[in-house]
Amino acid sequence: MRFKLVFFCIFLYIVGGIQAAPTTNTTNTTNTTTSDSFKAPSFTTRTLWTIISSSVLTLFACIYSAIHPNIPSPKDISPFLIIRRQLGMMIMALIAPEMIVTWAMRQLFSAHQTHSFFALMGGFMLYVDGEPYLTLRPEYILKLIRDECIDVPTITANQIHDKSKGNAISKGLVMLQVAWFVMQLITRAVYHLKTTQLEVGTLAFAVLSFLTYAMWWDKPLNVRCPHPVYWKSAESRPEDHIEDEFAHLRLLPRSFRPVLELIGWVDIPTSRKLRVPTFDGSITIEDSNKKVLRLAAVLMATIFGGIHCMAWFFTFPTHQEQVLWKISAIAITCTPWICLSLYLDSLVRRFSDSSRRIMWGVYGLICCTFVVLYITTRAVLLVLMFTTLRNLPPDAYKSVLWTSLVPHL
Repeated sequence: MRFKLVFFCIFLYIVGGIQAAPTTNTTNTTNTTTSDSFKAPSFTTRTLWTIISSSVLTLFACIYSAIHPNIPSPKDISPFLIIRRQLGMMIMALIAPEMIVTWAMRQLFSAHQTHSFFALMGGFMLYVDGEPYLTLRPEYILKLIRDECIDVPTITANQIHDKSKGNAISKGLVMLQVAWFVMQLITRAVYHLKTTQLEVGTLAFAVLSFLTYAMWWDKPLNVRCPHPVYWKSAESRPEDHIEDEFAHLRLLPRSFRPVLELIGWVDIPTSRKLRVPTFDGSITIEDSNKKVLRLAAVLMATIFGGIHCMAWFFTFPTHQEQVLWKISAIAITCTPWICLSLYLDSLVRRFSDSSRRIMWGVYGLICCTFVVLYITTRAVLLVLMFTTLRNLPPDAYKSVLWTSLVPHL
């Protein structure tokens, strides 16, 4: 699948290269000196197809290739289920890419080597009587080994890397594409060439994608099968050693579980019996790190929204679209800070259980309102990124010649 995608991207690059015919800048050629040639480089024209293809391919690299999903359940043998889960992660990456960065950061806090990443993503499955029974969290593995209920799992780092569908070369190629996209936008800014709203939006994804890749560099990619660990005790059952904490999550709204799991909400267990949830909040981390995670998520959202604010004075086809862009950019920049400022974790500890539940309920309602606002404004920005392409200024079709010669997709 990935090789087919690479060939398709190469095809798009060839088509884009054919359509982008280079034109040399001949202004004031009679008086041009060596220093003037440096200040006024050769330019080439680019087509609308080139703008869309380079942006969409970079966007795809950010929302698909950069995501390292957890291992699916052994019972999820249907390709439809796996594709549906991947689509769900891509939609989440489109709507809230800072959540992906926070997810990667949470795993990085707890993983110090390849085996740690493998365990956190659901790499060890407990089998009882020949059937998959439970995805083993790291603390479960240590406890069951001490209780002599299982043998120490024997799998080397090379075997884990062999299960991975990605390596340093494939990850490096994706990062090079993202780096090229950022570089050519910087070049456009240096030579005062117009940039489209689609490219600004893609730049916001590219910046967060760099952070995601850096944190997940050692995490195996697209592992489909966990390593089996067999129950060997004849005198006890797994439930005698591991507390059953899976039923509580059914009380939560399904659409809000990822957010609550990821930030490590108070008193909410997050394990699943046969797979680790996509945004796993069951990883044990220190309270100080939880605060760092919340602050990092808000900072990522601020960076993401701030990049969209760069298009504040861009040319828009209509005044209404410009106003919509500005309002949406401000909303996605400021909304996370409002939610963080209202966070009640330290305050509610002073109240009784009944008062605490009421306060958390009110806070949850407020946060849900802001979540709906955030999703709506994100959708507006995504639509405007493409609708504004219908009427671009002439400078938007110019580009610096040497950037088109740098290998990219």
